[in-house]
Amino acid sequence: MTKSTGEHITAGGAILARLKAVGVDYIFANSGTDFPPIIEGLAEASAKQIPLPKAIVIPHENAAMGMAYGYYLATGKAQAVMAHTNVGLANCAIGAINAATEHIPMLLFSGRTPVVEQGRLGARTVPIGWGQEMRDQAAMIRETVKWDYELKFPEQSVDIIDRAYAIATSTPRGPVYLSLPREVLCEPCPSDELDAPQKIAATTSAPRAADLEQAARMLSEAKRPLIICQRGAGSDEGFAVLSKFALDWGIAVNQYWAIQLGVPTDHPMAVGMDPAEWLAAADLVLVIDCLAPWSPDIHTLAEGCKVIHIGQDPLYSRFPVRNFRCDLALPGDTAEVIIALAKAASGYLGGTAASRDARRADVANAAASRRVDVTRQAEAGDGELMTKAFVSLTLSKAIEGCNASILSELGAPLEPMTLRQHGSWFQEPHSGGLGWSFPTGLGMKLADPDRLVIATMGDGSYMFSNPVACHQIAEALEIPLLVLVLNNLEWGAVRQSVLGVYPDGYAAKSNAMPLVSLTPTPDFTQVAAASRAWTAKVERADDLLNVLQAAITHVTTKKTQALVEIRIAP
Repeated sequence: MTKSTGEHITAGGAILARLKAVGVDYIFANSGTDFPPIIEGLAEASAKQIPLPKAIVIPHENAAMGMAYGYYLATGKAQAVMAHTNVGLANCAIGAINAATEHIPMLLFSGRTPVVEQGRLGARTVPIGWGQEMRDQAAMIRETVKWDYELKFPEQSVDIIDRAYAIATSTPRGPVYLSLPREVLCEPCPSDELDAPQKIAATTSAPRAADLEQAARMLSEAKRPLIICQRGAGSDEGFAVLSKFALDWGIAVNQYWAIQLGVPTDHPMAVGMDPAEWLAAADLVLVIDCLAPWSPDIHTLAEGCKVIHIGQDPLYSRFPVRNFRCDLALPGDTAEVIIALAKAASGYLGGTAASRDARRADVANAAASRRVDVTRQAEAGDGELMTKAFVSLTLSKAIEGCNASILSELGAPLEPMTLRQHGSWFQEPHSGGLGWSFPTGLGMKLADPDRLVIATMGDGSYMFSNPVACHQIAEALEIPLLVLVLNNLEWGAVRQSVLGVYPDGYAAKSNAMPLVSLTPTPDFTQVAAASRAWTAKVERADDLLNVLQAAITHVTTKKTQALVEIRIAP
């Protein structure tokens, strides 16, 4: 640790240096006129050989938020995003909503319009200093962050970064926000504690031993238990333990609207993504980190069915209305709770062998039948216009044997794929903030260069991602991400929602459903080619596998980005 020398550094430099000390590797930044003390702080700290996170220019804030999200998915380490006053913060809002919904920790900063008009270093110097002022800038995203504050004095820099990082990384995890007034950043700050150990530790919740025992007993007494797993199993170990736990106990695993993979898609107990049949028969449901484990409007629990919830925040308390039955809640990191529950339940294995064996055989038969049906349906999607399911099945073949992660934002669906590893699948957040897949893939690939990362998305999602900015980032940072755009020339999710609510309505019968068409779409390959990406366009099913294999070869050998546009059926 640096000894006290009485030396000072600007508060802007101190903030940056402290971020490195608490474990931040990158600052994803889009700078503005409020950034002079930040930029000067970077230069000052570098000149004084003070360790700093790597600050990189990200030319749109939505991309910066997505990259911080993806970096966390790959590493489990919270990163920092810096934006320009209220206008930059506004562009961060969708990313903050996504991060909050999915418990992704990050440290979000934005400058604040100088308070004073003259007489102090950092005072307003251009008209936007007036135009960007707000009475309560943090109110723009306060509902999506765990904590917010405005830096008042330079000497707060070390303590406030420690607090922000600890709160972001405590369960339930999520984003935090710190507003940085320019005048404060320009003031000197003591530098003798910049690399001191972190003063505030993050907190992690855990279930009570008595509750784990109660859950194990409930499981041992259940005749038709069901697991609904939405956000994965938390870690490689959690994935392995959940897979063994489900098989040992003969429990059907349903991955309804899966955000991450909880067990392999071809696991003997994996019964797909539709919970209706299984919920109607279950007498115990183990809900593993699910915001919405089923839809009460279309799914019904059997009378007397008990429900156990597991997760960082099992009740998802951020959301005002979420009234799913909960007979027992086990809070904590998903992997840790799964491991603890499996251990607690192991004592009941001996006395339940006969019932478990019979149930296992029934579930395995149903799972195998479901798998055959899904594959058959996907294979049938190779008509004049391919289906998304056919693209997924073909992509699964193309990545066989690869260390790969698939991100899907209304892109390639999960169920037709064969995926067997933790971290091999990520779907868009349930908050639905579009433009997520592309920048999240960039952040994930930046963090894990040896992993094949494939970001799949619909044509509308691709346009939402600010693709010009994202392709520029991929080229500038030499990130060899593979992007697949599944182009159906419309908002397909909107069409399906309309058909779900009004299956026989006027819109369903019309030749052109209002407010869904995206024709004519741009030639997306030319958008990517503007940043020197390898590109291809596929319209015939017979060509798809070869093109995907060629794209994978390119990103893994040539190490530059690639985009494949795939024409699919509405």
